[in-house]
Parts: sequence; C-alpha cells; structure tokens
Amino acid sequence: MMGIRFNGLARAAVLAGSLAIYGFSAQAAELRMVSGFPDNFIWTVEHAKKFIEKVEAATKGDVTIAMSGPDTVPTFEQFEPVQAGVFDLLFTHPAYHSGTTAIGLSIDAIAVDPAKRRDAGIIDFIDRHYQGLGMKLIAAPSTGSKGFRYYMREPVDPENSLKGLKIRGTVSYHPMIRALGGSPVNMPGGEVYSALQKGVVDGAAWALTGAKDFKWYEVAGYLAEPKFGQVGTMIFMNLDSWEALSDEQKAAITQAGAELEVETLQRMDELAAAELEALLELGMKMTAFSKADADRFEELWASGVWEVSEEKSGDAAKELRALAKSHGMTN
Repeated sequence: MMGIRFNGLARAAVLAGSLAIYGFSAQAAELRMVSGFPDNFIWTVEHAKKFIEKVEAATKGDVTIAMSGPDTVPTFEQFEPVQAGVFDLLFTHPAYHSGTTAIGLSIDAIAVDPAKRRDAGIIDFIDRHYQGLGMKLIAAPSTGSKGFRYYMREPVDPENSLKGLKIRGTVSYHPMIRALGGSPVNMPGGEVYSALQKGVVDGAAWALTGAKDFKWYEVAGYLAEPKFGQVGTMIFMNLDSWEALSDEQKAAITQAGAELEVETLQRMDELAAAELEALLELGMKMTAFSKADADRFEELWASGVWEVSEEKSGDAAKELRALAKSHGMTN
C-alpha cells in the first residue's frame, strides 16, 4: 500500500472527513491506531497489541482498537495525522517526531522504574506538554531495564572506536555517536537492513530487541558491548478523541497503560536475553569497545539525550531534567 504523506491542505481535508466518519458515542468507541513498527515486530506485539488486548478486555469490548502500520503512513510522518484526528492513537518512539518536540525522547535518559516515573510526576509532566500539542500520553512502556547496543558489520577497533564509521541512529543517538568519532545517519529501523547490506552504514545503534525480527544477522556480524541507556516506546491519543470518551472508558485506558508499563519491563528483559542467544546461534559474534569508552557510555548517552531535548525543546526540557534529577533518576 502506498504511504500517506501530508501537507497542510491534505491534513485539513482529511481531518474534515475523519470527523464526519469517526464519531464517538458514550456507549462505544471504535478507535484507530497507527504504529511506527510492522505488525509482527516485537515491540508491536509486546506493547501495542498487549495494550489493545487490555483495553478491550477491561471495557468488555466497549472500546475497540484497529491498528495500521508504517505501510499506511511512514514512521517519521505519523505524529501529524494523529494530531489531525485521522487516527486516534499512535504507537511510536518519540525520537520519530523530535522535529515537533523532543520532550518525549527525554524518557530515554530517565531511569526505568515505571512506578517511580509516575509517582515522581515524570509521566504527568510529559502528558501535560503533549496536551499542549493536541495529544495525550497514555503509556510509556520500556523495552527493558537496559536499552541499546551497537550492531556492527565488522568488529569494533578499540583503539579507534567509531572513528570514520557511519552509524545508523535516530536523533537521540547522534551526540553519543559523534563523541565516539562516528558519523550518525538518521533512518527508521525498517531501512537499516538494506543500508547495512549495501555498506551505506557500518553499524546501527538500536535496542536489545528487534534486530532478529529485522534479520540484521544476515548483514551485520557483530554485537557490541557494553549495553547502555534505556528505551521507551510511547502510546499517544488524539486529545479530542480522548475527551470524547466516557469517564469509565478513560479510566480503563489509563489503567491499561499503567499496567503495561509494569508488566512489560521483566517480559522485555527476558526477550532481550532470548534474542541475544538466538543471534549468537545465528552466527553473530561479540565485540567490545575499549574499557575507557565503555566506562563513559552511560554518561555519553544520557547527556546526549538531554542535549538534543534541550536544544529542541528549551526550558520545558530543562524543567523535566531538573524534576528527574531531583528524584535521582538522571544525571
């Protein structure tokens, strides 16, 4: 299916049509979600689909959610059509709309503790920010207690780190890649296989799960240590769609989001361990950065995420960082 691309006039036209077609009643809501990842991708299965199951079970089918993927709207272009009401829900990584705001991607610099994030007001802060953009944050499930590693075509040279290498990474990785001497290349996960295969990039910064689904083991021979940071996907809802729900529906969706954050943490750690084992069995090998580089990975990562967030979102990012720092959840 051809992807949908939006300009101002197209958004206005589609919004007008969507409001006429997709009405809500107090009794039932048929919602549409767009996902930044393919239907069978591990994050879609473990986060988006589990969320849908939870909502439909909690509401006894009163709220249903139909999901489309990046074949409908390209991954980096999904935020605006959800803002416009073409879709009701968005499942994504917030780096994919960092041109609009970088507040969401800041979650990757904040310690993974679902209950503490909510108790400290981190989730509420991010939610309030997005409501100013016509969106509501429903959930921020992590992909595990640790977030990322580098997947490389060739072993890491400890003496040269990433010097002279082109490394795939969305904007939140860029400061770290540059600090290690590499050149960042911004692209969605679905394009990385071809880029690795053709040598367009020498490696890819990515989470601990998903590389197997993308079959990167066919085009990248090495898994680099150490792991670093944390990664949080997010589920957003168009604010008008949210306000059209009943109080009972809102409560069920909110509860489903909070439960998802807690339940996926251990589950994703288990899946990451299983994926590592599988990738090694499929022929990938371990490689490692120097101890000097490894010792600064966490600092490079968190500082880099905040650098991007503060550059793009200014005082709001600084305020969120201060809030997280006051609770000992970031540097």
